[in-house]
Amino acid sequence: MNLILLAVISLSAIGAIAALILYFASRKFKVYEDPNIALVEGILPAANCGGCGFPGCKGFAEACVNANFLDGISCPVGGAEVMTKIASVLGRTVEVTTPMIAVVRCNGSCENRPRTNIYDGATSCAVASALYGGDTGCSYGCFGFGDCVASCLFNAIRINPETMLPEVSEDACTACGACVKACPRNIIELRKKGPKSRRVYVSCINKDKGAVARKACKVACIACRKCEKICPFEAITVENNLAYIDYNKCKLCRKCVPECPTNAIHELNFPPRKEKIEVTEGNVAS
Repeated sequence: MNLILLAVISLSAIGAIAALILYFASRKFKVYEDPNIALVEGILPAANCGGCGFPGCKGFAEACVNANFLDGISCPVGGAEVMTKIASVLGRTVEVTTPMIAVVRCNGSCENRPRTNIYDGATSCAVASALYGGDTGCSYGCFGFGDCVASCLFNAIRINPETMLPEVSEDACTACGACVKACPRNIIELRKKGPKSRRVYVSCINKDKGAVARKACKVACIACRKCEKICPFEAITVENNLAYIDYNKCKLCRKCVPECPTNAIHELNFPPRKEKIEVTEGNVAS
């Protein structure tokens, strides 16, 4: 009986000493966390997509709390509404950021870009890009294997089974940039969503010379510079045999669109153009 009692007393003493050690250790090595971090994290959409440039929503919340200014910090998923709430909680001001959206800059569909060979490897854009130039004459175009689709956490992008090109859902896209990082050929980029979701951009990234590019894809940019010359806002530049429209300078006048001889410049969500009526002597009212 004495041995049992001694064992109980010994174990109790050891437990009490361990508890004291743990208590003082926790006080000594306690890490203080600003309660505002939890408040900010609670406002965030909890997507943990990394589109903000920080490791998840908690990392973004810590960056917001520790920063003196919120300029240059933005949650692409939550947008201006979420950033306004965060600024209110932290007692700071925030710049209103322009909504962005992912844009696929390749129009090399099966019709426009005929196959020259058959690929029989892993169905991954990253793997195919590392192995060879592609199954068409264009070594810059989309593979269509869907690495971008797999990377999207919001089901905002899909591969069209007819064209074998990615298509972005404007309602679902949060501009997190995951698809941009997943594309090994840099075909997808984030651009301004534009007023009423209207955008003008060059849907081509082929840097080959005009004749070579046109042979590989009939809607490729041939660097003819017609769009560059007609743009009144100097928003279009042609470098490395490829035209590019700066969305910060573009005023959506669309003068460049009909000038492109290969229809490489796309205009989205604009109303139909009014047909021009040619005035001749026969149809002029007397």
